[in-house]
Amino acid sequence: MSPRIVIVGGGLAGLAAAVALTERNLPCLVLESRIRLGGRASSFHDPTTGSEIDNCQHVTLGCCTNFRHFCEATGLASSFRREPALHFVGPSGKVDRFAAGPLPAPLHLLGGFASLSYLSWQEKQALARGLKALARPVSSADEALPFSEWLKQHRQPTNVVNRFWFVVLVSALSESLDRISVTHARKVIVDAFLANRDGWYVDIPTVPLETLYGGLLVEWLTSRGSQIRLQTGVEKFEMAGEIVSGVRLNSGEIVEGDEFLAAVPFHRIRSLLPDALTSHPDLQGIEQLEPAPISSLHLWFDRPITDLPHAVLVDRLCQWVFNRTLLGNTPASTLLAGSQGTDVVEKSFYYQIVISASHQLGGRSKEDIQQEVLKELAEVWPETANAILLHSRQVTEHRAVFSPVPGIDGLRPAQQSPVANLQLAGDWTRTGWPATMEGAVRSGYLAAENILSRLGKPKRVIRPNLKTAFLSRVIYGLPANEPG
Repeated sequence: MSPRIVIVGGGLAGLAAAVALTERNLPCLVLESRIRLGGRASSFHDPTTGSEIDNCQHVTLGCCTNFRHFCEATGLASSFRREPALHFVGPSGKVDRFAAGPLPAPLHLLGGFASLSYLSWQEKQALARGLKALARPVSSADEALPFSEWLKQHRQPTNVVNRFWFVVLVSALSESLDRISVTHARKVIVDAFLANRDGWYVDIPTVPLETLYGGLLVEWLTSRGSQIRLQTGVEKFEMAGEIVSGVRLNSGEIVEGDEFLAAVPFHRIRSLLPDALTSHPDLQGIEQLEPAPISSLHLWFDRPITDLPHAVLVDRLCQWVFNRTLLGNTPASTLLAGSQGTDVVEKSFYYQIVISASHQLGGRSKEDIQQEVLKELAEVWPETANAILLHSRQVTEHRAVFSPVPGIDGLRPAQQSPVANLQLAGDWTRTGWPATMEGAVRSGYLAAENILSRLGKPKRVIRPNLKTAFLSRVIYGLPANEPG
């Protein structure tokens, strides 16, 4: 008889574990408290447009090898679009195209960096020195510093800090530079830009996340024997002696099992754990993890304001702009509510603006934020001033990620909990990665590896990093394979 594997949480971490186990003929039961799967990578229904709207734009990079494997294994990969270039919009409004050239890594992006018109040649030279310094292993003294202090010590000019380090790292880690550890900053820069020529590529979903995780993935899992129960909140893990015997649902029902996995956000995990675990020293660091917010504005205009698929805005409140109509998320013709309560079809064009580490928006009204965003868009694309704003939504995920502050990795627990048949998963567990979709999938894969080992079926699930290029090893002294 197959072991009963119960996964609590239908976010990416829980789904990744379910995929890894189901793929190896070990079907799972996934319990999700919400009406949708995907966790923070999910969609909501917008009644005005009749569309499924992602709570925030999620993208993945070429260096995210486990997330890519997860998508390829389940058939989701065809629903992503790879961008051949990134479009950086400087303070003057000039668009700089950032793309790889024919040279091997790490020289492949020389032309891209050279194209950044809002940095002087002296500033680009300082940036090159900063990149080389960051490629070195992080010392214990450096790890105690916030990245903003590291930048000062390495004499990075103000423009370089504001127009490169801030732009890249705040978008990737959703925290201010004074709340980012040197280790996590290095992880982003080395994996994305320095180690391999494919690390920097950006892949963007062409369908709503609900279609990915609530449709295609559900079909993949259930057709292979796994089960998914939505709107099934869990109150507590139940113990029998030294092991978990089941989970008690909010309804009072007990779901029994043999192997268990808790894949819930860090702020929820302690309330679900057996009482014997809440004070365990291996889990005490969870209490010290801090959240960071991401905000997004969804805007529908009566005309296109740009023909770019995306843009990275420099020295502005808006950080990324995604042309969702062009990227395929929604058709150009959208149903909008008429002024008299009747529905009319308007020609609309949908854009999503992302503001990471959006602490600074606290206390500001939605109207005030929207007006600043519209003003910035009009400065870059004047057609915005002539366009009619047909509809808008603002969303803030207050606990979008954990803050990657110095020393954070010492607080993150391993996937194997102190109870033998209970695993933990989530981007907040110890993965070596920051809070990303890649980190979430890695945590699920690592938890699945533990379950497989316990069942006497040890198997390597986690995928290796991209291979470090020869010249990257020579120029930056990177090891042949950067640790995952």
